[in-house]
Amino acid sequence: MKYLALVTMLIMAWAIQSYAVAPKGIFPYPYQVHMLDNGLKVVLIPMDNPGLVAYYTVVRTGSRDEYEPGHSGFAHFFEHMMFRGTKNYPGDVYDRLITEMGASANAYTSFDQTVFHLNITTDDLEEVMKLESDRFQNLDYSEQGFKTEAGAVHGEYLKGLTSPFFAIYEKLMNTAFDQHTYRHTVIGFKEDIEAMPTMYEYSKSFYHRYYRPDNVVLLITGDFDPTSAMELVKQYYGAWEKGYVPPKITPEPEQNRERGATVNFSGQTLPILCVAYKGLAFDPSSKDMAACDLLAELAFGETSDLYKKLVINEQRVQFIEADFSANRDPGLMSIYTMIKDENDITNIQDEIYSTIEQFQDQEVDAAKLDALKSHLKYKFLMDMDTAENTASELAGYIALSGGIDAVDVLYRTYDAVTPTDVIEAANRYFTKQKRTVVVLKGGKSS
Repeated sequence: MKYLALVTMLIMAWAIQSYAVAPKGIFPYPYQVHMLDNGLKVVLIPMDNPGLVAYYTVVRTGSRDEYEPGHSGFAHFFEHMMFRGTKNYPGDVYDRLITEMGASANAYTSFDQTVFHLNITTDDLEEVMKLESDRFQNLDYSEQGFKTEAGAVHGEYLKGLTSPFFAIYEKLMNTAFDQHTYRHTVIGFKEDIEAMPTMYEYSKSFYHRYYRPDNVVLLITGDFDPTSAMELVKQYYGAWEKGYVPPKITPEPEQNRERGATVNFSGQTLPILCVAYKGLAFDPSSKDMAACDLLAELAFGETSDLYKKLVINEQRVQFIEADFSANRDPGLMSIYTMIKDENDITNIQDEIYSTIEQFQDQEVDAAKLDALKSHLKYKFLMDMDTAENTASELAGYIALSGGIDAVDVLYRTYDAVTPTDVIEAANRYFTKQKRTVVVLKGGKSS
């Protein structure tokens, strides 16, 4: 990565650090990174998307950070609470102003992040910054409002229970992890959600510890002037007081035996099988992580031999796919499939094991590996076509690493992966003692 300008104090005295980056790796746009003295990082990506801006606030806190027993679910809960508003702009006023702009505002929570995002016009940038900076600094809600939202979260959890995919995922995480906070899903443990209405005072503590500028990255992409945007950031976010308190997360012990569970789902569904292995923490420079990513597509992607056999030719499963998503701490590399005949579960499971063994015994064809790398680059670049798509793609990198430098590092690491790296990673991580297998069976297969 090549820094064209490095400015630490002279150009913007109110910033600790500012620099601009020109495209050198795969990331196609010049961008600027600024750090206010309160720790707020600001990533600005001006691009040709006339009249439109994507405005993302990435809070680097997700369900991972819920380390205190009995208090899971609060990261997701604050995704809801942030729309309750402030004394300056109560929730109904905020909603009305956003609607009048013709903008769209939404949010999502995962293990490692809570992201608030808006699609707006360039002309509305200052008004949106005024609204967003206010609710992040001055969120205000009553105990009754807290209880009302806690009830809504409980309803969301109950709705999730009607999905077989949620049911198997909840069982998977609770089976695969003993100590780490990845053990609970993003929405939280059932008993914690039910007790949430009694935790009004705790909720304030959660907000004040995690919703701080030194735990937040502001990402703005699209049609705007970076100099003017930074003046607005200084004006609206400069007084936000730092104070982030890192969570005390217990590392997960090494898994040394295979684990398994069965879910008896009361609704109608075809059986679902999940085979998962303990993975790696996000590290864009790790060849092992990159090799596992590539292995996921080679072994279980839509062009893989197994997909063609089970989905297309023999039509024994509805789908098969791999989810090797990286997390800030070591998570899971999972293979999911929905099986058409309950009597075929064991056979499909063996097909998955055989496929992994094939990649442990035989090096993948170098040309096939290179073609996959090219495909991944092409897909990434095609996803950079609008301000909204660019911001959406980058939010995860920001949550995991704190910035977007990781993009170029990761794709350089992909380029460096050899067939030998893939076979070594397959043997290192896809072992029986690191495996967790969960089967879901419905009340009636359909």
